[in-house]
Amino acid sequence: MTRLVQLTDCHLHADPAARSRAGFPLRQLEAVVEAVRHERPDLVLVTGDISQDETHASYHNAERVLASLDCPWFWFGGNHDQPGLMRDIRAIHDDIDLGVWRLLIADTCVAGQAHGELGEDRIAALAERLAQDERPTLLAMHHPPLAVGSVWLDEIGLKDSEALWQALMPFTQLKAILCGHIHQAYAGRHSLEEGDVMVYGCPSTTDQFLAGADAFAIDEASRPGYRVLDLHEREWQTWIERVDL
Repeated sequence: MTRLVQLTDCHLHADPAARSRAGFPLRQLEAVVEAVRHERPDLVLVTGDISQDETHASYHNAERVLASLDCPWFWFGGNHDQPGLMRDIRAIHDDIDLGVWRLLIADTCVAGQAHGELGEDRIAALAERLAQDERPTLLAMHHPPLAVGSVWLDEIGLKDSEALWQALMPFTQLKAILCGHIHQAYAGRHSLEEGDVMVYGCPSTTDQFLAGADAFAIDEASRPGYRVLDLHEREWQTWIERVDL
């Protein structure tokens, strides 16, 4: 079995004491990472929006906290991030070997925009990568490829999701997609000809968004959290954990 933990949407600032709308992002990330350590993961994946202010110092703050994990960790950018600054500190991978499983990462970000879009070239490249390996596969991206039921969030989701699903149609090895961006627990599914692909969202390590809201709203009753995935030979279990502050 391989245990993967997903973190997302840390929204850190250069100032370690900076506040978010509902808390202190760095302090909350530290608490979440400490909880994750007790899960004994084989790897941790951070699915974008590591920074809020897009500064080099914010990524150094993230790296310092994540370096306390007792396992490999990987990150990639969201719509708030500067991938060039991230790469100055740590590489961004697009294919991670999980042994029996494989993890692919797709860049959904559009410079200067909150919404996501892959475009024809990135979709074609993803299909080529999927065709190279028949192992059970996870796909990770920042923007969700399904509507999540919040009007304002769905307006800044993945704009070309239908084109993506069409390209994914032949690949029965794709089992699930992990996304960030939505700051809430979420599980949905998309039916392909040969079966369903699950889509999982994850709580933020900082502020949580109110599920089902028409307009932007913080869920002040919810806590930061993370997603755990236990990957077996062809099956998996996944669940959300919340962290008391």
